[in-house]
Amino acid sequence: MKWTRRDALKGLGGIPILGAVWWAGASNAVSKNKERSAILEQLNIQPSLPSAVKTIDGAPVKVGIIGFGIRGEQLCRALGFATKEWLEEMRLAAVEDPNHSRLKDFNNQDKLNVQLTAVCDIYDVRAKRVIDSFSNEEVKVVRFNTYQEMIRSGKVDAVIIATPDHWHAPMAIDALENGIHAYVEKPMTHTIEETYRLREAAKNSKATLMVGHQHRQTLSFQTAQDIVDKGVLGHVSLVQTNTNRNDDNGAWNYYLEEEATPQTIDWEQFLGTAPKIPFNKNHFFRWRKWWAYGSGLSGDLLTHDYDRLNCVLNMGIPNSISASGGIYTHRDGRDVPDVLQVNMEFPDFSTGSSQKDGKEKGMTFVYSATLGNGFSRPTILMGHDGTMELGNRLTIWPDGRSTKYADLLETEKMNPGVPMYQYNPGASVPDAVSSATSQYFADKGLMWTYINGARVDSTFLHLREWLSNSRNGGEVSCGINEGFDEAITAHMTGLSYKLGRRIDWDPELQQIVPIEGINFDEVLLGIVPPLT
Repeated sequence: MKWTRRDALKGLGGIPILGAVWWAGASNAVSKNKERSAILEQLNIQPSLPSAVKTIDGAPVKVGIIGFGIRGEQLCRALGFATKEWLEEMRLAAVEDPNHSRLKDFNNQDKLNVQLTAVCDIYDVRAKRVIDSFSNEEVKVVRFNTYQEMIRSGKVDAVIIATPDHWHAPMAIDALENGIHAYVEKPMTHTIEETYRLREAAKNSKATLMVGHQHRQTLSFQTAQDIVDKGVLGHVSLVQTNTNRNDDNGAWNYYLEEEATPQTIDWEQFLGTAPKIPFNKNHFFRWRKWWAYGSGLSGDLLTHDYDRLNCVLNMGIPNSISASGGIYTHRDGRDVPDVLQVNMEFPDFSTGSSQKDGKEKGMTFVYSATLGNGFSRPTILMGHDGTMELGNRLTIWPDGRSTKYADLLETEKMNPGVPMYQYNPGASVPDAVSSATSQYFADKGLMWTYINGARVDSTFLHLREWLSNSRNGGEVSCGINEGFDEAITAHMTGLSYKLGRRIDWDPELQQIVPIEGINFDEVLLGIVPPLT
């Protein structure tokens, strides 16, 4: 009985071991258990378990939320605080569809020893929503007009920063300099100068900084690191990862709320260091479309993919980046591209080799993005001995020309058309998502992971790690060093796109190689276009 690739994929859900799903590709029949077991033993891949963190004992950690937009609300839910409106929406969704589990998952989430004590949001409607939903007899949420007031108030031990990008670094630096723990969303900074200042502040502070790359908690990525470290793929010379989105939400065209007016929004505070323009709710709600407040595809979405792979490969900042693209699918006044192609070069990088010394060295990381098509393209790591498709599930296919597996391929104990290993900890868990954009994040392992067959919010695990380390000490999985790599890589990409040329990194001097007559930060910030 011969197996096709499609047949093999159908069979991947059938062998549960240790809460995961395994498959070893004996080419002619699943009954060859001895061959399958021998291959698994030879691979010696250890499925990752959740990282142990110390409990958050003692008095509750007092947390303030700065920015209660889309991501801010998600982060509060991960902490255990859901708005009345969301709870009702999820209740009705579960009534309509019994398989809809968002409310059940939220209610089953472990309770963290935290109090949400403060909110700082320049939009009155959002601040009121926090106060009305999260205040109780024990704790009344206090609103602060500025983040400086919140940080110095004595009301918070830690702050979560979920603002537009141009406010990330100033808020995080101020928190750290005042001994307040900070969780900052990606990208960590908006300019190169900020990146160095935030690194200095983090290294000089006793407070804990965490960067919001929650996929560091996704077990498939931790397992992928074990796979790479053990040389299962051989030398990885090419990585391909992608953004594929094709809806208004995915293109940052968020809903413009009627309640948003100059009377309900502190417009001057929103602008901050951005060019001074009249009130414009399009810019307020859809700020990701302009360089003045956001970082476009390079800072908003590339950073996810870069850090996902950096936590697997530990490749660091690329030696050079070349980027191209344009505004090809959403000509609506934005000045950030909606199509972007990026080549990152790592000429000295190696994952080890099964061939003679010196033959293999170097890697190219390719990021390809469009906001005009939703066809799902997987993240792929291409090695001499195997190829890995990586997301919430990972699958490894042997390469027909592999040196490492040559004997197994010759005796047909392996077949390039059949996966030799798969890790799928959520094989029996239905994954209901609410939109195409949610599906995009779920496929990448950015929404949840699985523990003992149960789906767990990866953002919850990330916040739990941050809070535990804030209380107990220790190193976080995505701190200032990882954030520095992410921010510099994103800024190099933005510079390459805007300047139309290759941007180089000097690892000895720890700086982007200067270009005569060019101020990199001025290039990054760009110019706000006419109002639309």
